[in-house]
Amino acid sequence: MTHAHDDAITDPEEFWETRYLNRRGESGRMWSGRVNATIAHQVADVTPGTALELGSGEGADALWLAAEGWTVTAVDISGRALAVGAAEAERQGLADRIEWVQADLATWQPPAEYDLVTSAFLHSPVELPREAILRRAAAAVAPGGRLLVVGHGAFPPGSHPEHDVEDAPPLPTPDEVLAALELPRGWEVETNALVDRVAKWRDGTDVTLTDSVLRVRRVR
Repeated sequence: MTHAHDDAITDPEEFWETRYLNRRGESGRMWSGRVNATIAHQVADVTPGTALELGSGEGADALWLAAEGWTVTAVDISGRALAVGAAEAERQGLADRIEWVQADLATWQPPAEYDLVTSAFLHSPVELPREAILRRAAAAVAPGGRLLVVGHGAFPPGSHPEHDVEDAPPLPTPDEVLAALELPRGWEVETNALVDRVAKWRDGTDVTLTDSVLRVRRVR
């Protein structure tokens, strides 16, 4: 199956709809369907409440959050990806705990405040105003709530052509993410780290991936 033509698309919605169509595996999904281990670890000690997941994709993290007792709003630009997540939510009996919202995060405004806002691997080969999105995410955190931003701390194996190491901008460190948030007083940093984890790669082999992790809490 060729992937070249989706890499040439510049419209964000068209790009991601095409990619989720072209890169599905035999399971009918592009991703593994498993919660990201760093997300699970970072949320394990947080009392469930309301959660907003930005760039939810096929919903693996949203499904895990719902199973843990969270009421989740999952937002992604791809209706095709959201449909995969919604079908799995029905299968798991979690449909009443997740609202699936198709929207472009470049312009979408969170309609409420949430106890937890997550952004996992919000990187894109097409235009994405990531810093502005994350600042809006922080503004949507309720007092006492948390913002969790997880991204690539190093380029994954086989990072080409859409994020070729020579051509791609540097990946932001947790400190750089924190600075870009421009948080006012009343926030505390709970996690600021580069974290290594072992994961199964597309060919079934074990690889070590480095995640950039920032967790901040709004104390007032």
